[in-house]
Amino acid sequence: MERTLMDSKAPLDVIAGSLRRERARTGLSLSEVAKRAGVAKSTLSQLESGTGNPSVETLWALCVALEIQFGDLIDPPRPKVQVIRADEGPAIRSEKADYSATLVASCPPNARRDIYRLTIAPGPGRDSEPHMPGTIEHVVLGTGRALVGLSSEPVELTPGDYIAYPGDLPHVFRALEPDTTLVLVSETS
Repeated sequence: MERTLMDSKAPLDVIAGSLRRERARTGLSLSEVAKRAGVAKSTLSQLESGTGNPSVETLWALCVALEIQFGDLIDPPRPKVQVIRADEGPAIRSEKADYSATLVASCPPNARRDIYRLTIAPGPGRDSEPHMPGTIEHVVLGTGRALVGLSSEPVELTPGDYIAYPGDLPHVFRALEPDTTLVLVSETS
């Protein structure tokens, strides 16, 4: 079992329902989805039953295996007008870095984009595996300094800087100062 825990506000029941719904939509067995995602069948079974402690890496791998956006997995239905305060929202933590991602807005029907608010502490950073083909990530740095972009060519950003890069290639988020925050828009065509 992974050591990294989801924030206590994270909706495990929503994730469980989304996994069951999306697996049924694809017609894939529990074993096949687990195999495609590179996770243990028991891990997927636990997540579908609303238990377990998924990391952002596990959830991303399941999204790729099911060919869905990250927000489709963790975002419950929302009212038409919604405010998410800076310390609210379903935060998912990384198992490999001091990194958390909070889904701010998921992709509405007939559009393919998710918006996240990220908080990153200095350290090894978050190395991301490629997402679904055609994914483009857009980042605006809010506070601190960070190396962001393709793993082979990260760019140093300062507050207010913007970068776009292919999210279907290995990429990185590495804070260079404490309390580094950024907004990430993940877009898939």
